[in-house]
Amino acid sequence: MIRFECDYGEGAHPRILERLSMTNDEQTPGYGEDAHCGRAAELIRRSCAAENADVHFLVGGTQTNLTVIGALLRSHQGVITAASGHIEEHETGAIEAVGHKVLTLDSADGKITGDQVDALCRSHHSDPNHEHRVQPGMVYISHPSENGTIYTKTELEALRGACDKWDIPLYMDGARMGYGLAAAKNQSAGGGREAAAGHGPGEGPALPDIAALCDLFYIGGTKVGALFGEALAITNEKYKKDFRYHIKQRGAMLAKGRILGIQFETLFEDGLYMEISGHAVRMADLIRDAFIKKGYEFLYDSPTNQVFPILTEEEIRILNEKYAFFEWEAAGERNGKRAAAVRLCTSWATREEHVGQLTEDIRRL
Repeated sequence: MIRFECDYGEGAHPRILERLSMTNDEQTPGYGEDAHCGRAAELIRRSCAAENADVHFLVGGTQTNLTVIGALLRSHQGVITAASGHIEEHETGAIEAVGHKVLTLDSADGKITGDQVDALCRSHHSDPNHEHRVQPGMVYISHPSENGTIYTKTELEALRGACDKWDIPLYMDGARMGYGLAAAKNQSAGGGREAAAGHGPGEGPALPDIAALCDLFYIGGTKVGALFGEALAITNEKYKKDFRYHIKQRGAMLAKGRILGIQFETLFEDGLYMEISGHAVRMADLIRDAFIKKGYEFLYDSPTNQVFPILTEEEIRILNEKYAFFEWEAAGERNGKRAAAVRLCTSWATREEHVGQLTEDIRRL
């Protein structure tokens, strides 16, 4: 079985495993206060063009989201996100479990807009009974979104403006950030999917844009080449104080913190992060183009490593004999037959020969 279910099905990039092995006998301070974490943080600051950013290393995405949101919100506040947002749909109510409501906005493509945030906050604060309702306290977005779509720089600027207007922070979940950055770079270069995705060249944000427009964001490692780990960057001075207390309180402070630092040190010291992210996007483009050539439609127009074609039940059955992937949702009919949207997901480790086999099988459908 060739697996296209997710982007965390493999272990870690060989260079990370090699570096972990090479440093195995080192004695270092614990809890992220070692030289590897220090160097990784500096490399990330350089990549973000944010020399004053605080960088913290945590183990997983849900843990990072819970720690950040729990730290920033007061007890009467909730977090704004898309109805399909990860904290709403895929974290088992983790945010609500610690007493904060998730305030959802409708979204056709997984993204939310500055106008939506402005309207929700205005509705709340203009309500004479606003003190009886949960107050919007921050904005959470994912880049890429759960649907593989990416924000443009203009869209991020609009969200930044809405957050500034209502004095609330903007936080970006970057579990798949590498794939979003690679897709934006691809669009900027005029290659791949910019026309079909509806974005002009240069509109996708680079990492320094994200650092400038978000108060906090994390760079995903778990889904982009690491064994595990996320690198949280805090650029707004308001949210830096005592953040390590919150990390410890949420059980997110890894005693052997150097294991996280070594991984991000390896990913960022010579462009490996973007190199392997670009590979995943190129593999997804090959799959996407194979479906386009056969006339298939897509549930979402994703330029990243997630592809959402609409297939008949019979076509799904045929491909499932050889490939593992997710059935995403029912999608009416295709050619008079019941159909569903599926998700095929490439990763940093996807093998080109596997993609070649899949595209040939798509051609034969």
